[in-house]
Amino acid sequence: MDLSCSQVKALSKTFKRVVIDKPRQIAFEVFTDVIRSGSYSNLLLPQKLTASNMDLRDKAFTTELVYGSIRQIGRNDYLASKFSSRPWNEVDSGIVDVVRLGAYQLFDMRVPEHAAVDATVNLARTVLGESKASFVNALMRKLASRTLDEHLSEVQDDSISSLAIRYSHPEWIINSYRDSITDINELKLLLEANNRPTKPTLVAWPGLSNVEEFSGDLGQYSPYAVKIDTPPTEIDAIRERRAGIQDEGSQILALAFAKAAKGREPWLDLCAGPGGKAALLSYISESPILANEISESRAKLIEQVVKPGTKVFISDGREFSELVGSVIADVPCTGLGALRRRPEVRWRRTPSDLPNLTKLQFELAAQAVSIIPTGGVFGYATCSPHTAETRAQCASIEKKLDVEPIDVTPFLPQNLKNATSDGYMQLWPHRHDTDAMFLALYRKR
Repeated sequence: MDLSCSQVKALSKTFKRVVIDKPRQIAFEVFTDVIRSGSYSNLLLPQKLTASNMDLRDKAFTTELVYGSIRQIGRNDYLASKFSSRPWNEVDSGIVDVVRLGAYQLFDMRVPEHAAVDATVNLARTVLGESKASFVNALMRKLASRTLDEHLSEVQDDSISSLAIRYSHPEWIINSYRDSITDINELKLLLEANNRPTKPTLVAWPGLSNVEEFSGDLGQYSPYAVKIDTPPTEIDAIRERRAGIQDEGSQILALAFAKAAKGREPWLDLCAGPGGKAALLSYISESPILANEISESRAKLIEQVVKPGTKVFISDGREFSELVGSVIADVPCTGLGALRRRPEVRWRRTPSDLPNLTKLQFELAAQAVSIIPTGGVFGYATCSPHTAETRAQCASIEKKLDVEPIDVTPFLPQNLKNATSDGYMQLWPHRHDTDAMFLALYRKR
């Protein structure tokens, strides 16, 4: 049967609408769930990848696209807003998110320019429809008409506002880093490190597995760490719960506490969910430990990974009353130290979160000290370098609670350099290739 020209065009459009680019479609689904619905990328993405049946190459592509696009939201919104015919904050959210994914492919991935544009338009056609795809097409072609350096030519100075655009961080976060990192060139290294993809770090739980089993680079500081080359979902030892995923900074922190608190058992992990530190502590402790978590679902995760015999409690840590020998409390915080692995945090947290968090942190510290005997060790930890959650909080602890500081330095790996000040540990992504973990140690008087 012969078809007219108009019929051929109609069929062509129909065909275009049903073309499915699975990696990009999954990336879009995860991205929108994270940005619009409050999901967590490090939890949702592995679930989607496991259910996708994609090969490892496509999974790796999807992973980079999701995490990278979230990191670069600030920069890419700045770029797109220069060419949008409508104010960017008034544009349909689906269009915004598709363009964010497209801009990341265009400027940050090894995707040819024409492929980045065409694939992004095709994605828009698939998930948004033809009319919105036309708007995406116009924007993407304008973005592709210049290099990234040309687009950013007006924000090349070292003002906070320019750094916020170039490195895609909210200004308040950059200002918080400057309280500790005063050198502008080192500050840029930190911002770059936050935007650099990092390999997952595996922790081999003693007695269940060892680092020699796994492919990857051994950790620099923890004898149980491996920076793995294989997706965690593909590793039998993780599925069998003989190993876990835990940033090396968290491993350093747990091991330092264990050395300082040796002989002052039993240990309690007061804010233990989802269980990484509690699991490591349970396998290196000579006696059973205790773990507490306020969330029932997270407490169940702890139960799945800790050594048999570990007591897991579900309670508000501020009300925990069981007497123990020593306590580690990795308290709820802004999470500004883990922006490499949890990129959405930079867009969710605001300075207004700090008062409630710092109040909670002190209350947890006070309760931790109240349940240990004289001579017991208290470890105060955060995954944040913000002064209000670290040094300022420690000043309150030292002023108001019956404790004396313990210099953390003797309990850290000897090859860990430039990580302590005034007896506290502060790790940094650009210095140590870890999350920006903070640890202060105290002995109860």
